[in-house]
Amino acid sequence: MKILIHGINFAPDLIGIAKYTGEMAGWLAAQGHAVRVVTAPPYYPAWRVGDGYGAGRYQRENWRWDSGASAELWRCPLWVPAQPGGAKRLAHLASFAATSAPVMLAQARWRPDLVVVIEPTLFCAPAALLAARLCGARTWLHIQDLEVDAAFDLGLLPEGGLRRFALGCEGALLRGFDRVSTLSEAMRERLIAKGIAPERAPLLPNWADIESIRPLSIPSPLRAELNIAPETVVALYSGNLGEKQGLELLVEAARALKDDPSVVFVIGGAGSARERLMALAEDLTNIRWIPLQPAERLNDLLNLADIHLLPQRADAADLVMPSKLTGMLASGRAVLATASPDTQVGRVVAGCGVLVPPGDGTALAAALATLAADPARRRALGVAARAYAEENLAQGAIMSRFQDEAAALVGGVSTATR
Repeated sequence: MKILIHGINFAPDLIGIAKYTGEMAGWLAAQGHAVRVVTAPPYYPAWRVGDGYGAGRYQRENWRWDSGASAELWRCPLWVPAQPGGAKRLAHLASFAATSAPVMLAQARWRPDLVVVIEPTLFCAPAALLAARLCGARTWLHIQDLEVDAAFDLGLLPEGGLRRFALGCEGALLRGFDRVSTLSEAMRERLIAKGIAPERAPLLPNWADIESIRPLSIPSPLRAELNIAPETVVALYSGNLGEKQGLELLVEAARALKDDPSVVFVIGGAGSARERLMALAEDLTNIRWIPLQPAERLNDLLNLADIHLLPQRADAADLVMPSKLTGMLASGRAVLATASPDTQVGRVVAGCGVLVPPGDGTALAAALATLAADPARRRALGVAARAYAEENLAQGAIMSRFQDEAAALVGGVSTATR
């Protein structure tokens, strides 16, 4: 197949949606499909365009993966605000949609069989749908975040007439795609409630590279580099330090455990909330702040954890499925999450970790202290986490289902059974 992918985030950004879109394109290219990608320069989660790229110019490149597979990339200009939020974030997303639209329309001459749009951002949908119509391609929207719902439910945009208008536009765009996939059953149920027929809404969960990410039989070398004693329990959060995660809870829990020398918090990554969080914790000595680690050190980083921390805001439950969870599970470590049992995160973590109510830093600290004092339970939960990853999160199995459904769609026959 000739597959055209349209999405704002892509490799070499290391975390979040960029990681999965890059791996999706790489897997498809390795299977022999011709892949083209229309994307933006790398900028996330630092909200700063990476070295060697420009926010104000178009760039074309041939992207290669370690497998030897390659894809043609078009990088399109966009505006990157230093402090994203609300209207600035909308302008940021809209800028990419505007600059990438002519590139997408030009791709119609290539005559792709399938056009895949990654949300965020839904702003890209009109140009992608038009390009597909010009060349007779089938269309697939893959939703990583329910961005319209999240923008209002998280208070980033005001309620009222604007929400009704946005939901109306969203519904019209969703109905224009042949397939609309998402990450979890709870997110899929939201799509069905928005009017998407179940047979047009397959599940496409994020995956883990269970070969590269695996439990280490020896302590992570990062423990020695950070001068953390062998007996100290490491509570790790690593990923986007943004506003949607409710990361203030980590500082609150660290403050509650500041006199407990048996536990140290390690917070790694980059994002718009990093400086604010560091200021909140400037008097605490039980938090180590580390930068985003390169891809080749991801397994060492995840194995640094004795306990993985996964804070979630209650109002973001089931609007997003945290991509970092897959790596946590694959590393074979216990997970401590702030989530309700009836959410998708809660259902996954219940079998391999501990749940506490969202927004309750005291409960998070108490659960962490209890788990830190029980190494046998941590080991059992870690074994269960790894088993879940092996059974449910292998990239090859997930992407093979996508490939089969895409091939059937292009051929005019649906294999969707969910």
